[in-house]
Amino acid sequence: MPLLIVIGLLVLVAFWGISTYNFFVSTQARVKAAIQEIGNQLKRQADLIPNLEAAAKGYLTHEKGIFTALTDARKDVSAAVKSGNLQKMSDAGSKVAQLLPQIKIAVESNPEIKGAEVVTPLMEELRDTADKIMYSRRLLIDLTADYNVKRVTFPSSIIANMAGVTELKGMIMENEADANAMSAADMKTPKISL
Repeated sequence: MPLLIVIGLLVLVAFWGISTYNFFVSTQARVKAAIQEIGNQLKRQADLIPNLEAAAKGYLTHEKGIFTALTDARKDVSAAVKSGNLQKMSDAGSKVAQLLPQIKIAVESNPEIKGAEVVTPLMEELRDTADKIMYSRRLLIDLTADYNVKRVTFPSSIIANMAGVTELKGMIMENEADANAMSAADMKTPKISL
């Protein structure tokens, strides 16, 4: 009878070890897929920008700076997606995200373009894509956090050490200290004057 208990415990430990190892392997694959999805959405966003630019150009000749910034942002996104570098993709996506409010203000302040049937759907597509990028980033952050926590917590750390599992970097901020600090300017309600 004691021999059966020992064998049963060994089988349970083996199943636990296999499932823990499979967690690490499958999460690595899901992280790669999340990074690819970020690149995919950034590429979609970069493809939408020329259409928006062409549709709005005739209406907003006085807003040439926005078009120059859009063109530069699109080039940055394309280069980042081609490089496959997560940090470059994140930086390029942030650059485009910073331009979207400027475009929206320009569109809202110009009744001719606001009513344009071509521009409004493109703006919605850009907003939708920005939301998808944010969701993909959130998924990547969650996956890497779960992976890294399991990698260092007992008893799964035993399997991680035996399998040579290393830390996943995930999203990297330019200055991680900034993520934990709120300045007085961050606390103010933004004001837009049209």
